[in-house]
Amino acid sequence: MMALIVSYAFVGIILGVATWCEKGRVLNDEQARKLIHVGVAHWFMLAVWLFESVMLATLVPASFIVINYMSYKMHLLSAMERDEKGTENLGTVYYAISLTIITYLSLRYHVQTIGMFAILSMGYGDGLGAIVGERYGKRKLYKNKSRIGTMTMFVLTFLIGAILFQEGLLIVTFIALSAAGVELFTPRGFDNLSVPLFIFFTAVLLL
Repeated sequence: MMALIVSYAFVGIILGVATWCEKGRVLNDEQARKLIHVGVAHWFMLAVWLFESVMLATLVPASFIVINYMSYKMHLLSAMERDEKGTENLGTVYYAISLTIITYLSLRYHVQTIGMFAILSMGYGDGLGAIVGERYGKRKLYKNKSRIGTMTMFVLTFLIGAILFQEGLLIVTFIALSAAGVELFTPRGFDNLSVPLFIFFTAVLLL
């Protein structure tokens, strides 16, 4: 029970800080979203440390599939949602789905390090890649995706993988390059599903 309380408190603090930063104009809307994107990814490390029950650990991100969908439909958490009229973007829901799948599989089959690789790459690589791309990405590679944003995605994914798998740098390089390509060609929002799942299953096969 304490693990659940700590988990929801952790996510709640991140949401609260992001909302405060957005309301106080410390961060713009997109930066506040990415603060949540990066911050919540760290919950996975808490899950590995705190939970003995796989199902209880999985319950946390699974509950956010419902919470995030309700927030999307009713605009409950403005710091978490994009204001895109006429455009459906369920990125926050896909984020919770991928976190649910990877949490369950990682803890069930004892591949927590691979799960950490996938989730942190989604958080840092995709999250910070979008911010860097938005600010400095004048040259586009594909649609609205910039060259520097894609490079940021690759570099951060590689660094995370290199830290976690120091003896598999060649494979990590391949996975990071491939993940950057997956992110580049994935429609907006779906990358929260495609990128972490690609990294997870590819790493399970190769590492």
